[in-house]
Amino acid sequence: MRKVIGIGETMLDIIFKDGKPIEAVPGGSTFNGIISLGRAGVNATFISETGSDRVGEYVRQFLKQNNVDTASVNVYPDSKSPVSLAFLDDSNNADYIFYREQRHDHMDFTYPDINRDDVVVFGSYYAVNPTLRPQVSGLLELARQRGAIIYYDVNFRPAHQNDVMKITPNLIDNLEYADIVRGSREDFTILYKKDTAERVYRAETSFYCPRLVYTDGPRPVTVMADGGFHKQYPMPQTQTVSTIGAGDNFNAGFIYGLIKYGVTRDSLERGLDEATWDKLIACASAFSADCCKDIYNYISTDYGKSLQQ
Repeated sequence: MRKVIGIGETMLDIIFKDGKPIEAVPGGSTFNGIISLGRAGVNATFISETGSDRVGEYVRQFLKQNNVDTASVNVYPDSKSPVSLAFLDDSNNADYIFYREQRHDHMDFTYPDINRDDVVVFGSYYAVNPTLRPQVSGLLELARQRGAIIYYDVNFRPAHQNDVMKITPNLIDNLEYADIVRGSREDFTILYKKDTAERVYRAETSFYCPRLVYTDGPRPVTVMADGGFHKQYPMPQTQTVSTIGAGDNFNAGFIYGLIKYGVTRDSLERGLDEATWDKLIACASAFSADCCKDIYNYISTDYGKSLQQ
């Protein structure tokens, strides 16, 4: 059975609306997508660390309850788990404040078993952080050697815009490892000062990875890929409660589609046809829309059960 391996940070998201806290849920960019994949019945593993506190215990138990293998989640002794405050605006988009202890300069984990056509997903500042580079690049190199599909979510936020020059070598390295790159208009505007899929693809990413999925909030998704493939997909109209996990669950739905429709490394390298891209983006959009219907950062358990059936 193919599996999905994610690597990233964990935290507790405390969500505010109109100045008042309304919910507290485990979160983290790759974490959110892995939870949704676990709920959808996908064989999922998460590589991360938590503090040795009540928040860390809650996060680890939450992973297990949602069918995610935690064998590679390290408990860092005598430390507190990160917390974020997410403030929803009138459109239910979030601004964040993060609270973290000074992190140590390495992360200890055991590499999970990786086989050909498994999917490895990573992204956000975690993926380019110089402090964690040995661990992240080690996993990516192993994934490449084993023939896994590597999915990279750029997810680069304004809080790190002053770090662009510092992280550029790691960013390029990630693009070279990736089989599929997903990024938003905001990400690429910060990184490259370019605000269209065509400009980003031709000038910045196509040389390293031939497949770009470019998202733009509620506006159409653009796919540009090898063989000259170029298509836009309208996003479903959704009454949103929170958009915190929208991009993370777009990733999860896309990866769910890779497995559901039997997309392998070989078929990626041959070039996907339009019908397959249509199915993958449909899955991605459906996961994202379902997540936005509630305050939580993942697809609902009911939706996950319907996918398993």
